[in-house]
Amino acid sequence: MDSELQKRLLATFRVETRERLETIGTSLIDLERGPSADLEQELIEAVFRETHSLKGAARSVGIVAIETVSHGLESVFSALKRREISLAPPVFDLMHASIDLIGRLLPSLEAAPIPEENEQVRALNQRLVRAAKGQYPPPPEKTALPPAEREETTIEKSAPPKTVRIATEKLDAVLQQTEGMLTAKLAAAQQVEELREVGRSLALWDNEWKKVQPVFRRLRRLRQADGIDGDQYGVLFEFLDRNHATVHGLTHRLAQITKTAELDHHHLGGMVEAVLDDVRDALMLPFASVLPILEKSVRDLARDRGKTVRLATEGASVEIDRRILEEMKDPLLHLIRKCIDHGIESPDERMRQEKPPVGTITIALTLVSGNRVEIIVADDGAGIDTELLVRTAVDAGLVAPEETERMTATERLNLAFASGLSTSPLIDDISGRGLGLAIARERTASLGGTMSVMTSVGKGTTFRISLPLTLSTFRGVIVEVAGQLFVVPTTDVQLVSRRKKEAIATVENRETIDLAGQHLSFVRLRDILGLPQPAPLAENDYVPLFVLAADAGRIAFGVDRVVGEQEVVVKGLGKQLRHVRNFSGSTVLGNGRVVPILNSRELAGSAVQAATAGTRAIVGTAERKSVLVVEDSITSRTLLKNILEGAGYRTLTAVDGVEALNLLKTDPVDLVVSDVDMPRMDGFELTSRIRESREFAALPVVLVTSLDSREDRERGIDAGANAYIVKSSFDQSNLLDVVRRLI
Repeated sequence: MDSELQKRLLATFRVETRERLETIGTSLIDLERGPSADLEQELIEAVFRETHSLKGAARSVGIVAIETVSHGLESVFSALKRREISLAPPVFDLMHASIDLIGRLLPSLEAAPIPEENEQVRALNQRLVRAAKGQYPPPPEKTALPPAEREETTIEKSAPPKTVRIATEKLDAVLQQTEGMLTAKLAAAQQVEELREVGRSLALWDNEWKKVQPVFRRLRRLRQADGIDGDQYGVLFEFLDRNHATVHGLTHRLAQITKTAELDHHHLGGMVEAVLDDVRDALMLPFASVLPILEKSVRDLARDRGKTVRLATEGASVEIDRRILEEMKDPLLHLIRKCIDHGIESPDERMRQEKPPVGTITIALTLVSGNRVEIIVADDGAGIDTELLVRTAVDAGLVAPEETERMTATERLNLAFASGLSTSPLIDDISGRGLGLAIARERTASLGGTMSVMTSVGKGTTFRISLPLTLSTFRGVIVEVAGQLFVVPTTDVQLVSRRKKEAIATVENRETIDLAGQHLSFVRLRDILGLPQPAPLAENDYVPLFVLAADAGRIAFGVDRVVGEQEVVVKGLGKQLRHVRNFSGSTVLGNGRVVPILNSRELAGSAVQAATAGTRAIVGTAERKSVLVVEDSITSRTLLKNILEGAGYRTLTAVDGVEALNLLKTDPVDLVVSDVDMPRMDGFELTSRIRESREFAALPVVLVTSLDSREDRERGIDAGANAYIVKSSFDQSNLLDVVRRLI
């Protein structure tokens, strides 16, 4: 087969396979909900056909590994169709593991499978063959759902819309070209305004001409009456007459050109808006398109944590810009993980509290205006313990103890979004690093959105997210500072005003400004952005400003001039400038000038930091910390040692728990990183012995192991480990993040 043809076939196969895997995964989740007998058979038949088609597609492009797994899945569903076996939790686990493995194989189709992947495929296929013969533990008795819950799990079927498959890259390219047309529309508006300005200048000239006309007529009469002979005067009078006639003609012609330009701008604007709306609609996707990923995450994480959780959704048909959906997948997954790991209790605990044993996570979408959507993620779990949150923040040095007494309830709860703050007793691959909520809020802010949280102890937690429907355009306030223009999203600006210089006062070394009887923090935008200082303001000069909301309250930003408001087209900053603080993009004005777009949330955060600068104690450089690595494998031991030493830690090593305990008695360290499965004394026992020791009871212990089951994690918690890192998902940045947090 031609190599180019093979590449095109593989690209098509990837797209087709992802769609089939999504359909299979969604159907499996629907089957786990316990539908009616007729619907169950309908779903089994649908998945059987999907796996059969997937097997054929894999065979046609020569992907043996995916063909093998698909064949095994097909055998299981064939047995289910013939009612030779019944649905049971082990079967669901096996089928989910199968589609997960196929998904992991997709990115590297051109390369030959590595031995480890071949072994996984072989082992999984053997399990599928045995499952098709009914060789698995008997399923537990099913508990009938109450009528209300059974109604909520009813699955509505509707005919799929007629669609055509097109690469999203092509749609993105069309959108970019259409947005370029919007720039042309803005340029046309700029040209119309310039023509009007020329017209106003000619009108001023005409007014001045009318003022001197009496003098001109008087001179002409004097010349005629006195018989003044001078060709020069005649030439002058003729020139002025021609000049007036020419200007009058130009004024009339300019008026016609301006009218034509206005009509052209109107027609061009209408066409551009229509095309842009159509392309935006093509890029809009229903929120339901990301539900399979969220539902599977809920299912897998709940089972891993020994909890029973269902996902309820409202407003899944609301359509959002595909780019926003892609960017919001990770934040939503972070929130779901927090709800399951920290919020929803175990079935036994829920029953003890007289709650239903099945916890509920609700995701609801609502259109709040023509261009914004609100997403609510809520659980019915234990809620957030704000007192524990504050104590943890104080222990982590994020908040001074005396500051906590002045904090409002909202400020205390907002500590949940602080980077590096976690109340989890154990750090593992799901939680404990204190980064999830911080990342979720930062990602939301980068999209021009906001995120807030509410909680009720014992009843649950609600996260509220406000987002734009599209990233393409928005209304922006244009301000000028030190000769440079900047754009602030209009939706983030609470007020645009101006005040006299006397309205600015200094309180406790911080500037404030009085706005309608309220004293707001005042900062100068030039100081936040590091721009040159302007000339001193005159005593009676006004200070233009705009007001943004921040977690600590509203903040007023002083600028040199507020230019106005207009629609702007968002352009990215590129990979090199993606993480530049206080900026989220750029735009091109109608006159061709490139103007940066300010990130309102980061700007507010920078203002708060600038206001509190100098009030914090300066912490000296900490002495070099030491880590003990306990690992029987010389390869893993060397790897961990190199990672830690490369990060600046003094590193000691031991081959098992016995040697580690002996080493601790002679050379105390700040943290222990240990494997679990080791000779003489494993990591669990080592951790327990450390906790039992009066001398080392508070020593942080990180377990790095290949054991990834829920029971193993619970053993780690019971033994007293502070963190649990699974080798299959090991990443050196994760390890270093954990170590930094613990010491």
